[in-house]
Amino acid sequence: MSISLLTEVKYLKGVGPRRAETLARRAIFTVEDLLYYLPFRYEDRIQFTPIAAIQPGNVYTVQAEVADGTLLRFRGRSDAVYHLLARDATGALHVKFFHGAYLEGRFHPGQRIILHGKVEIDRFRPARIEMVNPQCEQLGASGADSTEVGRIVPIYESIGSVTPRVLRRLIGSALEQLGEEIPDPLPADLIRRLGLPPRGPALHAAHFPPSNEKIDRLNQFQADVQRRLIFEEFFFFQLGLALRRRRQQAEPGIAFRVRDDRVREALKRVLPFKPTAAQKRVLAEIAADLEKTSPMNRLLQGDVGSGKTIVALQAAVIVIENGYQVAIMAPTEILAVQHFLAARRILGRAGYAAEILVSGMKPAARRAAIERIGSGEAQLVVGTHALLEDPVVFRKLGLAIIDEQHRFGVLQRKQLREKAVSPDVLVMTATPIPRTLALTLYGDLEFSVIDEMPPGRGRVKTVWRSEENLAGVWEFVRAQIGAGRQAYVVYPVVEESKRELKAAIAQYERLSKEVFPRERVGLLHGRLPSEEKDRVMNEFRAGQIQILVATTVIEVGVDVPNATVMVIEHAERFGLAQLHQLRGRIGRGREESYCVLVAPKNLSGEGSERLETLVRTSDGALIADADLKLRGPGEFFGTAQHGAPALRVASLLRDHDLLDLARREAFAMAADDGRQGELERLLASLDAHWERRYELAKVG
Repeated sequence: MSISLLTEVKYLKGVGPRRAETLARRAIFTVEDLLYYLPFRYEDRIQFTPIAAIQPGNVYTVQAEVADGTLLRFRGRSDAVYHLLARDATGALHVKFFHGAYLEGRFHPGQRIILHGKVEIDRFRPARIEMVNPQCEQLGASGADSTEVGRIVPIYESIGSVTPRVLRRLIGSALEQLGEEIPDPLPADLIRRLGLPPRGPALHAAHFPPSNEKIDRLNQFQADVQRRLIFEEFFFFQLGLALRRRRQQAEPGIAFRVRDDRVREALKRVLPFKPTAAQKRVLAEIAADLEKTSPMNRLLQGDVGSGKTIVALQAAVIVIENGYQVAIMAPTEILAVQHFLAARRILGRAGYAAEILVSGMKPAARRAAIERIGSGEAQLVVGTHALLEDPVVFRKLGLAIIDEQHRFGVLQRKQLREKAVSPDVLVMTATPIPRTLALTLYGDLEFSVIDEMPPGRGRVKTVWRSEENLAGVWEFVRAQIGAGRQAYVVYPVVEESKRELKAAIAQYERLSKEVFPRERVGLLHGRLPSEEKDRVMNEFRAGQIQILVATTVIEVGVDVPNATVMVIEHAERFGLAQLHQLRGRIGRGREESYCVLVAPKNLSGEGSERLETLVRTSDGALIADADLKLRGPGEFFGTAQHGAPALRVASLLRDHDLLDLARREAFAMAADDGRQGELERLLASLDAHWERRYELAKVG
């Protein structure tokens, strides 16, 4: 049977329905999907290292036979260590696999294997060397084929029961059947100008490199054929963004009057303080968008406490003065209430009517609020998901502001925008966004950054303390309370789900009775009724509660300048960006503030890196980059909500230079009026999976 790139993988020889289901878990449905599942590493198997030539401290690839294998169990199955003895014609090598119970019964004497790993001195037997936790590949009974030895061999990440060896054979067979004549989706003039290899040869060489290719370049993904495939992926993604932006700019929108004396006077009336240079610059960018006849689609990013809200409210004033309504959608009731109070305080002095709509309202109050929204009496409406419900109809919505937008799904943003005809959209986030991620997640949006903090903010000092130091931490909190300040104590869960994990409710009881019996302690978490949340927050703002025990419900929107201490227990359980957001709740007044991270001192790996980064810096950009490196782009915001692309060959961490190049080329091509038909046909001709991968979540 002849195949094409669109052939379903289940029709490939050696796949079948069961393996096809396994491959589908990695979004491999077609032959093209399979070919873009690139090796994560390459091994030089042109010449293997003889065991006799091995020296400790180096990494080797060895072809050998199994001499013996033994599983040693200790306290339990997870502590089992598998010991393997491998031989070649020159000697024997001891191999050790920790947590190796799964290997029991996998090896038998005489079986041919390939080992790749670091060789070290056995610390219990200094006269012996061993390879610890190596990559291990079992060769078939008939020995190795041409894809496995005598060449640079691709090593794939296993997909369930589909091993690297099986993947090599499937991909090798598919490439052989397709031949060199694989259609190339990139425009021919672009390939020539940039000197890119054609797609067919690039796919062949990316999977089965020629023997003269440098192994280091391959393993760093710097080979020309790999970079061509990476560029291709970025290019089509950016082209989709560029064409979307062009279509958005062609939509009819509302051209608001901005350079109007009445608007200028209104802005002066509502501004409670002198804005920073960054706030002025960003407001000018937003105002320029509001003047245009096409709808605004702009992302406003600013670190916690940078003053995004006042800029958004100034934009709201411009829209209200033009006779339109403004909606602000927030992800939590606490943040919605915070925005409503700020809007009522700041806009109230100019006579504007602010309204709030949240799920926890009483039915009568809710009906009255919906009526005021529908009549236009409510000029600025703040709410949660409740704004999206069918009974809510705006009389004349001109601007939709979405705060902490990464917490909303695609359809929710779309629903809000559909409450009017082409309203302007401003999305805001305090989550620091690395530049590479911004170009992919929000590449179709204009991008504004408030990169300056307002003057008079107190410095926040961050320290890491262990559980053994808690008595001293509580003494410090008590001293701060005695000086007239307030404090947060944050826990990761509401109720105890694991014996070793402290929970907010239990710790509130303990702290209020045993640790701070003379202080006023409050409790705030997401499961409290709306009225109770409001009461607790109002008492904390008023200083009636001195210590607020809370979960991450306070992560965004809580603004109490007198709170100067935050203690975060089990800090290792939180993400880096989340810890940065939590820390942003203090340091909002003029006094020096203190964030205490409570976590085990013997943390290692990613947990230690997160806390050390937070202690070292409060720079949102540095924290964003560190967070992206630790978690990877797939988890940075949660791609399911964003509709973010599942990049197959490209890496936002590694390939930023190619992202920049692809973006320049794609946006330049999309701006060429003479190429519009060609580019639209090109995107329409791509396989359906390209649409799945490159159709980002729309803001509107």
